[in-house]
Amino acid sequence: MAETVTPDVGELVYDTKRDRVGEVVGYQAGRALLRPSGGGIEWEADPDELRPADANERLRARVNEMNTRRF
Repeated sequence: MAETVTPDVGELVYDTKRDRVGEVVGYQAGRALLRPSGGGIEWEADPDELRPADANERLRARVNEMNTRRF
């Protein structure tokens, strides 16, 4: 059985249930609190449905952040 790793606050993760990349901003009642890396509306996720964001997902999140700041 694989060991569950809890992402650190500030880490970019991929939410497999929602197909989104988010930054971990905290934990509450066993749920991870995430937000888009450039800011925005937070959402909750089950920590078991998160994994570290890969290089492509990090790049996509960074481009979205830059585009959001542009307008």
